[in-house]
Amino acid sequence: MAKKDLDVQGTKVKMLHINNTDYISITDIAKIRNPIEPKDVVKNWMRSKNTLIFLGLWEKLNNPTFKGVEFDPLMYEAGTNAFTMSPTRWVELTSATGVVTKNGANGGTYAHRDIAFEFASWVNTEFKLYLITEFQRLKEQEQQQLGWSAKRELSKINYHIHTDAVKHNLIPDELTPQQISIVYANEADVLNMALFGITAKQWREANPDLKGNIRDYATINELICLSNMENINAVLINEQIPQSERLQKLNQIAIQQMRVLQEVENRKLLK
Repeated sequence: MAKKDLDVQGTKVKMLHINNTDYISITDIAKIRNPIEPKDVVKNWMRSKNTLIFLGLWEKLNNPTFKGVEFDPLMYEAGTNAFTMSPTRWVELTSATGVVTKNGANGGTYAHRDIAFEFASWVNTEFKLYLITEFQRLKEQEQQQLGWSAKRELSKINYHIHTDAVKHNLIPDELTPQQISIVYANEADVLNMALFGITAKQWREANPDLKGNIRDYATINELICLSNMENINAVLINEQIPQSERLQKLNQIAIQQMRVLQEVENRKLLK
């Protein structure tokens, strides 16, 4: 259950990732109307007949364990002066999953994004629009990070192919483990020089405050190119091409591939 925060017009709105689904704190949204007792705002919203119709329909569509039999009597009471409803009572009576209540420092009532947006519309229409915009921005950011991580992992996998070629073609049996590591690092720097124009050591010296290595700060396009270059360099090593020639070939390939990748990205932005 991962926790994230949205910043909506200066208001902090917490999010939880439950069972691979985003839940948004409607308690935080309710603070727009009543910062002292936001839970009262949530209860007032839930005692409305229209709200229960929406919640019940959402559960029927998304929750196979929803207790429809327990839900029906609530519809007769909803909207009357004596009728009250809270998130906890709603879940207990109907086994609802669209709304959850959490205790502790990050406690409050969280709702599935569909329900949270509906609640936000009831609280403040303008705030709802900003909430959706910020939520979408976060999702796009997550997708970009996911894409970067996938490319980084692909680069790591391809590097095994690269190091295998180094092992079987460039490392004599008599070398010590320390000498072998130097050979590996040297070949890694062939790729670094061809793509980034700098060795790993030079990057560390230029960025003493950053953790990781130069590849951890590469763009998605650079990681795609690096992944391709690792495979190509492995082939060139197996063909016994001298390192100086490989570096020149790889640099030319890097320039050409980065140009193509940038052109593709620019075309997508123009659409």
